[in-house]
Amino acid sequence: MSRILTFAFAMIAYAVFFATFLYLIAFVGDLAFAPVTVDVGGAHSPVAAAVVIDVALIALFGLQHSVMARPGFKAKWTRIVPPPMERSVYVLAASAALIILFLFWRPIDTVVWDVANPLVSDLIWIVFWLGWLTVLVSTFLINHFELFGLQQAWLHLMRREAAPAELRAPFFYKWIAHPLYSGFFLAFWAAPQMTVGHLLLAVGVSIYMLIAIRYEEHDLTNLFGDDYRRYRAGVGMLTPRFGRRQS
Repeated sequence: MSRILTFAFAMIAYAVFFATFLYLIAFVGDLAFAPVTVDVGGAHSPVAAAVVIDVALIALFGLQHSVMARPGFKAKWTRIVPPPMERSVYVLAASAALIILFLFWRPIDTVVWDVANPLVSDLIWIVFWLGWLTVLVSTFLINHFELFGLQQAWLHLMRREAAPAELRAPFFYKWIAHPLYSGFFLAFWAAPQMTVGHLLLAVGVSIYMLIAIRYEEHDLTNLFGDDYRRYRAGVGMLTPRFGRRQS
């Protein structure tokens, strides 16, 4: 029964994540159907207060994402949370951090830039959607269902062990070490109209991602050793590096 409950919990966590991810797209893109976005809805505050609140919300998300992803935290956390549920709990916590950000975000609607040319505006929107597509495809390239906790719960339900971790470089990963983050950079910065609030979000998330990359590379180096060092030497961090890898 506990195995079934673990899998059911993983499914619920994944559903919450997926709904939150879809809303994140609408939130960042300021899409009309979303009741609250980076620029519309929500409570308004004086600019100084809005900056403090928004930075705190970004920091909350960044801390949750980074701290709970670290191997040392996981080693202690899995003494409380069963290992097959650990990733699902992480996914649920990440979704909760985003939901808190959506609920308490303070718009700052001063316009930084506004692209008037329709063709250029359309091109920027294409980049926006390509960014989110890159994020989604990248998750499947590195095992979408393991990344979001479903595989762990499913293997637990089937009484099977996970295969040992292996270093692979499919598709985007042949040229970019972190295409998932590359997609987020495109999605957060591709805005035909950029407000101060949106810029604050883009800058804050970008700083978090650059810090997270360093921690991830440290963890991957500890896991795969020289194999990861050789791989990392032959690809770009966020932009493609074409040509022969270093051996």
